[in-house]
Amino acid sequence: MSDTPTVRWSVGAPEADEFTAWRELFRGYCEFYRLPCPEEKAELVWSWLTDKDHELDGLLVRDGDGTPVGLAHYRPFARPLHGAVGCFLDDLFVAPDVRGGGAVDQLLARLREIAAERGWNTVRWITSETNYRARGKYDQVAVRTQFLTYDMAPDAPMR
Repeated sequence: MSDTPTVRWSVGAPEADEFTAWRELFRGYCEFYRLPCPEEKAELVWSWLTDKDHELDGLLVRDGDGTPVGLAHYRPFARPLHGAVGCFLDDLFVAPDVRGGGAVDQLLARLREIAAERGWNTVRWITSETNYRARGKYDQVAVRTQFLTYDMAPDAPMR
């Protein structure tokens, strides 16, 4: 992070000409979680983000020069026990060189606004138990739930 005390952030949907910048951020996100990021996956996710009829939406946070430095991917999810719809934040990533400068705060604030605008009653996400730096921020802005997460492969045999 530079010594400039006032970085002016802007947050908005990804623009068609920002694929390359988004791709680098998405690659960094995949690397953080040690997941492969072949071009086909990036192109598929980008196609979802730019398809107005797909459930996945995205945000980019841009620095004072308009350069994307962080991303958020989110979508609605039904909450039957609450008779409501919530926002599920699938992916959140800020470039390492700007962390600590407020970019993630801007992304989370915009997600909170979107949830309110759309009548969603929560913004929910998961993170790795060992993602300590991010968890420090999350503990400031959200409540950790009691629930554990499980993944079941469709083709996995039942035991």
